[in-house]
Amino acid sequence: MTPNPVGKALSSSQLAQAASTIVLGLMASGALGLIRQMVIASAFGAGRQLDAFNAALRVPETLFVLVAGGALGSAFIPVFSSFLAKSDYGGAWKLASTVLTLVVLAAILVSAVMFIFAGEVVDYILIPDAPQSSQNLTTELMRIMLITVVIFGTSGLIMGILNAHQHFLTPALAPSMYNLGLIFGALLLAPSMGIHGLAWGAVVGAIFHAGVQLPALRKLEHLHIVPLVDWRVPGVMEVLLLMGPRVLGLGVVQVNFWVNAALTSGMMAGSLTALQTAFTLMFTILGIIGQSIGTAVFPTLSRLHSEGDEQAFARTLTGALASVLFLSIPAGLGLVVLSDPIVTVLFERGEWTATDTAGTAWALALFGIGLAGHAALEILARAFYALHDTWTPVKIGGATMILNITLSLIFIRVLGSDTDFARGAFGGLALSMSVATAIESTALWLLLQRRLPVLKTYRLANRTLRMTAAALGMAAVTVGWLLLADHLPTLVLLVVGIGLGGASFWGMALLLKIEEARAVPRMVLARVRR
Repeated sequence: MTPNPVGKALSSSQLAQAASTIVLGLMASGALGLIRQMVIASAFGAGRQLDAFNAALRVPETLFVLVAGGALGSAFIPVFSSFLAKSDYGGAWKLASTVLTLVVLAAILVSAVMFIFAGEVVDYILIPDAPQSSQNLTTELMRIMLITVVIFGTSGLIMGILNAHQHFLTPALAPSMYNLGLIFGALLLAPSMGIHGLAWGAVVGAIFHAGVQLPALRKLEHLHIVPLVDWRVPGVMEVLLLMGPRVLGLGVVQVNFWVNAALTSGMMAGSLTALQTAFTLMFTILGIIGQSIGTAVFPTLSRLHSEGDEQAFARTLTGALASVLFLSIPAGLGLVVLSDPIVTVLFERGEWTATDTAGTAWALALFGIGLAGHAALEILARAFYALHDTWTPVKIGGATMILNITLSLIFIRVLGSDTDFARGAFGGLALSMSVATAIESTALWLLLQRRLPVLKTYRLANRTLRMTAAALGMAAVTVGWLLLADHLPTLVLLVVGIGLGGASFWGMALLLKIEEARAVPRMVLARVRR
């Protein structure tokens, strides 16, 4: 990437390069994530053991999110970047040292408390309707994986420091390292340790996640991180004040996952695994499309706000949002249409059965409906954080959580089946999340438009409608192919379906004069020429 002064906003071309760097890292992570899911699915299938692992994983992931996670990055990067922009490197590293120390201490404390009360949390809150044997196994796995909270807390801050320095490669590679740890656990530890080996693989993955970023951290100029607990360090209270609402916002999201675990605990064995596997597949695409652009654009939006350049802020935001919609709308419909061959090709081997495939494909199709909403949310939430407004996303997120739980309770009763896994009631949980997230993204955009009148809703709506029309045409072509060639091997159906779908969408997008259809090839060609 073209060098850029530390703390300065990136130009449009530099943003494109940053996003493409992150995309490459996330694609590597996504590929390894798929391999991870394939290895785990083949080893365990969709049953009680993997249900227990997925439920146990909820607790350390939630603690990481609440202690650090995205909350830390969203609160830390704007404040840390302001020090860098003023070339106050001493103040920047004092801030980083203090925040890191506080994160580690908080992570140790909450992990210890959760370790002590793990059994009660699992039995009465997490999976109350599961068999006692499943509850006991979940407790054991959870206690092992609580180790990751401290490691991920440290790694999350390192990621924020590197992103603030406009260094995106190693943070983008970090999730790949976590996937490698889980693959290691499934292949090398699980044969002798069973599902417990997979839990220890998560610990190994967390160590890899932090370790891959350390070389880049050491190369930063003026680096000076030491244990420090001093509330008087400039910027610390600002980070904590910004982080508070963000913690609540991410906590609200985690409530949805806990509700899913609790509701599926009384469903057929494998329900949580099918739901989680489908969500992971959707989230892999989301990472490549939404998180890559969101991560790249966030420091620049923060800088543009600090400079008071409202026009550039609006232009950058609209461009980023249009880009993720251009990619996520057809990708989401692609998941809907191709869900069965996708899951069949990726997972149907070993202990994973055709029934497991059918249920997971059912959930994946319903998650696919909401991919564009999830992707837009990655951009819109970061726009508010860049404006130093962390309360608005929390309020909207809280309302969305209530809506999602309400829809979940309704949809699991009217949409799915209690006896047919291929159309299991857990599909209602996927649909409720898709609907609620789409409403959440729409609400955030409308609130942003009120705050920044230079944003033009009708222009974005016009582009979105044309993208949707092109995507629907793509879906029709893909469905036609599946109907005509259903006698062919599933791999052929999938590969050709993806190719036909992508080509038809791009062709229709060009016919409908969608700007992104021309801009993306130009960006790729420009990067190749470099």
